[in-house]
Amino acid sequence: MSASSPIGTPHAGAPRTGEVRRDTLETQVRVRIALDGEGRAQLATGIPFLDHMLDQIARHGMVDLEVEAKGDLHIDDHHTVEDVGITVGQALCAALGDKAGIRRYGHAYVPLDEALSRVVIDFSGRPGLEYHVSYPRARIGGFDVDLVREFFQGLVNHAQMTLHIDCLRGVNAHHVAETVFKAFGRALRMAAEADPRAAGSVPSTKGSL
Repeated sequence: MSASSPIGTPHAGAPRTGEVRRDTLETQVRVRIALDGEGRAQLATGIPFLDHMLDQIARHGMVDLEVEAKGDLHIDDHHTVEDVGITVGQALCAALGDKAGIRRYGHAYVPLDEALSRVVIDFSGRPGLEYHVSYPRARIGGFDVDLVREFFQGLVNHAQMTLHIDCLRGVNAHHVAETVFKAFGRALRMAAEADPRAAGSVPSTKGSL
């Protein structure tokens, strides 16, 4: 059993914010995102490494992000990480509204010492993830690196976006993961920001996204 409920919806001229609660038998998650923020984050997922990565999205995406999550961490981190990704995606979708006036596309290359990652975003209305990241070890502290993909898969599916993530090089697993999340934040900022030349039009020949 699961339920996800948006709390309020944006309208023309309103601040671009989205807030969603998701309650299941495995997790209870609340996410609030403000796209035109200052890079502030309030994070309490119960998974310190996930909090650290979400902070990268907020700071480098210049979005204000609040995430509260309680999950079945006594089993493992999987359900919590996936459901946080789902709920962030839902909140992002709510904040974008009809996507009128946004740039739609965004990309970023981010290095951290020896590691370098590239992220490309299209707020296409079509969920799709291309994830090509190799880690030199299976865990970063106690965090299973396979869960990074699970986070982004959940986000992509519910934000209705196309997302390409490539780590071009890296030998330190923490550096690899951090460049992915930082690059995602930078690409998100570009894709979601208002295009002053778009005059509020939807960036698609179809007229909708």
